[in-house]
Amino acid sequence: MKKFIALTALTLSAATFAAPRAQWLTVDSQILNKVSPKMNKAMPVLFSAQGASVVQMTPLEVEALSATIHNELHRCGGFMAHDSLEEAQAALASTGDTAFAQKAIFADYSIDQARLVKPMVAAVAERSIRDTIIKLSEFKTRYYKSETGVQSSQYIRDTWAALAKNRSDVKVELVAHKNFPQPSIVMTIQGSDKASEIVILGGHADSISGMFGTGRSPGSDDNASGIATITEVIRVMMSSDFKPRRTIQFMGYAGEEAGLLGSKDIATSYKNRAQQVIGVMQLDMTLRKGTVDKDIVMMSDFTNAAQNEFIGKIIDEYVKVPWGYSKCGYGCSDHASWTANGYPASIPFESTMGDINHNIHTDKDTLENAGGDAMHAAKFARLGVAFMTELAN
Repeated sequence: MKKFIALTALTLSAATFAAPRAQWLTVDSQILNKVSPKMNKAMPVLFSAQGASVVQMTPLEVEALSATIHNELHRCGGFMAHDSLEEAQAALASTGDTAFAQKAIFADYSIDQARLVKPMVAAVAERSIRDTIIKLSEFKTRYYKSETGVQSSQYIRDTWAALAKNRSDVKVELVAHKNFPQPSIVMTIQGSDKASEIVILGGHADSISGMFGTGRSPGSDDNASGIATITEVIRVMMSSDFKPRRTIQFMGYAGEEAGLLGSKDIATSYKNRAQQVIGVMQLDMTLRKGTVDKDIVMMSDFTNAAQNEFIGKIIDEYVKVPWGYSKCGYGCSDHASWTANGYPASIPFESTMGDINHNIHTDKDTLENAGGDAMHAAKFARLGVAFMTELAN
């Protein structure tokens, strides 16, 4: 059976990717207040609502903001980039896509696929996840403007395609972005009788360390672990010859660390084409168990409440580990791009935000510094298998 691999043409010259002279950002207001004194230039707030603020910055200033947040707060972003002031203001409206995405019910959240789920959950292998984390961590950096960032996305594409080599109903693509070289990766398994409805499992493919991404950035936890966990879900589903009723997609987003850039492009495109996405799960950091009494932590803010409850039931049914809730603030990962475009998204995380891994965004974000194995990530792979199977059928 012939697999289909589509490669969008990429030119690695930085001059090809002409960045705009100014960008509008929506930034978590608390984060903005904390990092503003550390910035070399004042950032006037143009508009505030829903716990976030709109600011206008040059691309270099955005890079400095990102680095300051990483260095001072030891966390991912907390901001989203926009093409216009109007788009940024609309993202913070109290009504509209974001509010709808958090409150609406998009699917039947019954749990009734145990016959399919249990054998696949049992097939999850810690070693497979660990091997992928090690391979991704060997790239000097997966920074979204770097050549090795491009190469790492190509490696993910090739890995996913190899797992699906015997499936004619599977497509693996690189998705190019106009202002930076790293592509996103999308793998699609075509559904049968409900193919127009889409279920997505994603995580960001880039890593970052140092000002403007200049440092060594293994990014084992953030986010080689999420990509490796998704890869294991794919491996299990392919080896089990799983055929979904709904279309399912696996995504590795470029440029998350610079303002959710890749996921914003993709989610916006899906909205513009009226794609019927009924569920999105984001895996961003699955490697390190950081909270003593919880193995999986659902972020309750900027996510879909009903889907979060559904995932909690899936954890109880199939993963059987303690879980709970925390908050990560505005724009903390790629799920926010889907929420902003009116789609239901959730992000199960490795710890509460108070217990976050402080080695991220440094050269110390390694497998060894997160425990040396992928046992914790395996719990998220079991969750991913169960979520995709239950929602896709």
